[in-house]
Amino acid sequence: MSQILPAMFGTDSLLVGTIIPFLFVLTVVVFVHEMGHYLVGRWCGIGVRAFSIGFGPELFGFTDRHGTRWKLSAIPLGGYVKFVGDMNVTSTPDAQEAEKLSDEERKVAFHTQPVWKRAATVVAGPLFNFLLTIAVFTVVFTMYGRFVSEPMVAEIRPGSPAAVAGFQPGDRFVSVDGEKVTTFSDVQRLVSGRAGDKLNFVLHRDGKDITLAATPEPMEQTDALGNKLKVGVIGVINDEQLGRPRVVSYSPAGAFVEAVRETGNIIARTGQFFQRFAAGREDKCQLGGPVKIADMAGRAAKLGFEWLVQLVALLSVGIGFLNLLPIPPLDGGHLLFYGIEAVIRRPVSERTMEIFYRIGMLAVLGFMVFVFWNDLFGC
Repeated sequence: MSQILPAMFGTDSLLVGTIIPFLFVLTVVVFVHEMGHYLVGRWCGIGVRAFSIGFGPELFGFTDRHGTRWKLSAIPLGGYVKFVGDMNVTSTPDAQEAEKLSDEERKVAFHTQPVWKRAATVVAGPLFNFLLTIAVFTVVFTMYGRFVSEPMVAEIRPGSPAAVAGFQPGDRFVSVDGEKVTTFSDVQRLVSGRAGDKLNFVLHRDGKDITLAATPEPMEQTDALGNKLKVGVIGVINDEQLGRPRVVSYSPAGAFVEAVRETGNIIARTGQFFQRFAAGREDKCQLGGPVKIADMAGRAAKLGFEWLVQLVALLSVGIGFLNLLPIPPLDGGHLLFYGIEAVIRRPVSERTMEIFYRIGMLAVLGFMVFVFWNDLFGC
């Protein structure tokens, strides 16, 4: 018994070391996303049937005074808010159920609301995900500051793209592909996701600015959570003498501004990654599903709670971004239909919506199978 208990409940056990951190990360991200839908929907006067964390059979829950069923369900891989008049958790209207609605219910049904209210309710989920990330980074930057170094070239790897392009020790980066940089991290951020792309670098050398072109090459690196990543590099090295590494402290207001900027950068990099992935220019193993997230959560938990919270922030951006893709039944698919409705001044026909929802559902299921395969067999 003395050996069984540590194996089951010790910090290195599957339960405590991986499953609980995974459930914490995913539950927080899903709860915030669905709470966005719920709060804005209620603010718009839309009735809510159910708020669920997870899918499938209900484990436990309660019904509030507004008639909303709050519940925790058995499959912890998402969640949903079901509004009055919805056929299912994807918020598609059901003609048969609509006929059964009373006059009072019809007034608060989702599908009877003006298009702007429906759009606001749908976009609130991803928006709340982005706000969660901003909030986490604001706290982290306020408490710990941020490690930065000057955008200086201290050393150049022989034979690297930078060496071929003519970079020299002592050069200072001014901009990368038209975007101004102030820290060496800015340079890494702009180069890491652009392997194979020819980039223009403005460098300050001997009192004047010069422009050099280099094409980052892919290199496999391991991050703090043990993930093997292929990133673009040009072969320049920063050091303590020229880089003058230091920690920058922020006031709460300054931390918020920096958090907004960092969240915007992550969203931009995520979009850039998926563009390159669709074009076949990114490694498929860069994408993972629940198994990979669980592994990352376990590793983050071992490094400390602040690492786990930062993983929440990064995953929240990813969930928000994916949900904005214009694919039914994702939030972006709903927004696409609402945009068309606003232009043509009538709802898209149910037949057309049904066709696109079926195609979209197949695409979403295909993506889920793909990342599960990557998790278990592919990588």
